[in-house]
Amino acid sequence: MHADAVVLDVDGVLVDESDSYRRAIIETIERRHGTTIERGTVQRFKEAGGFNNDWELTDGATLFVLARAAGYTGDAVEFTDTIAAREDGGVAAARAVLREAAARDGFDADAVEAEWDPEGIRETFQALYLGADLFREIEGGEPPFEAPGYIHDEPVILEPRTVEALQSRFSVGVLTGRPEAEAEIALERAGLSVPEAHRFTMDDWAEGKPHPRALTTLAERFDAESVVFVGDTLDDVRTAVNAAEDDPSRKYHGVGVLTGGLTGESGRRKYEAAGSAAVIDSVNDLPDLLD
Repeated sequence: MHADAVVLDVDGVLVDESDSYRRAIIETIERRHGTTIERGTVQRFKEAGGFNNDWELTDGATLFVLARAAGYTGDAVEFTDTIAAREDGGVAAARAVLREAAARDGFDADAVEAEWDPEGIRETFQALYLGADLFREIEGGEPPFEAPGYIHDEPVILEPRTVEALQSRFSVGVLTGRPEAEAEIALERAGLSVPEAHRFTMDDWAEGKPHPRALTTLAERFDAESVVFVGDTLDDVRTAVNAAEDDPSRKYHGVGVLTGGLTGESGRRKYEAAGSAAVIDSVNDLPDLLD
């Protein structure tokens, strides 16, 4: 596969967030509502599309939990499959599914949404994920409770030899749903130095994946004819597919890794169905793919 530029996602590609972000999702819901979801349900929301930062995923999962308590008769599979079938995706789709279910099952959607508190969810999530010290530094206030912070438990996937191989041969960028401050922490731990002009984080664009704007903008900044985007979700692959449709003057290749929520042969098949150009075991296999 030929490429002039390589763009990397962060979570599941550079660092393993399975015991940090995903744990924070589950425990945020449990702390706030006394019940929660399974880890497999987190992945189902990821695959449904549109949940490109984990605050929004926690919002969507919270709406499901509250709907179940109010009288929703479906399960997590039905809820996420219905989201996936909609064009809008994400929290907007979750709210629409909630209203459709309320009309069918006879519960009060307004009461569910009144109990849903996105700001409180975000504060609880950040306290769990960042820990007290980083919460004060990044959020600029006192955390609602003391916690050590799951961010410190993220193993680094990207190996130094891969950093050297990529940066010596390609223009390298980053495109992530993380906030800038959290992306910077992950990049520093992974030993990957990327100029601000070659990054897009949650703070830099409103659309989120799989909207192609961030990827096509990076391609323009690199003046690249061919771009590889490596990610760990179906929305990452869809971002590259959408970029190819939006910008036919360049080639865009979406490459899926099996170090995130999608693993094994089932993960490989899902990537391929979404339009991936290749699937690799980890980002450390990327230099060989591009030889």
